Amino acid sequence: MSIAQNPLSVEVTLPREDVALIAVEGYLDVDTATEFQHHLANQLHHGRRHFLLDLSSVPFMDSSGMNIILRVYQQARDIPGSVHIISPAPAVLRILELTGVSITVPVSGSVEEALARVDAFEGEQGGQDSPQA
Repeated sequence: MSIAQNPLSVEVTLPREDVALIAVEGYLDVDTATEFQHHLANQLHHGRRHFLLDLSSVPFMDSSGMNIILRVYQQARDIPGSVHIISPAPAVLRILELTGVSITVPVSGSVEEALARVDAFEGEQGGQDSPQA
């Protein structure tokens, strides 16, 4: 039996210069998490601060996938930036809720909703000590 029965597909688009929309398709597990992590690290390296993770085509995610999401969440917070999960499949949403990840990382129903949350985040950051002030 081949380990790569369910290869991961990751498509990155940039709705804004500092926002990466990462659409993931396939199982997000111990066999595919490293590939997912590489895509996120590449976007961090290129100056993206906000990550919209479209998990609508991920039928299964294990702790490896959750750990990567939590790691990029922490890295984004340090920038400061944000991470948003978009439209997770029902089984994935259940895992996110049971583990409490959905409390830490906001879950949105659409890209538009997640972008509105990015705007709200930017508004909150603008009220603090901003280097652009």
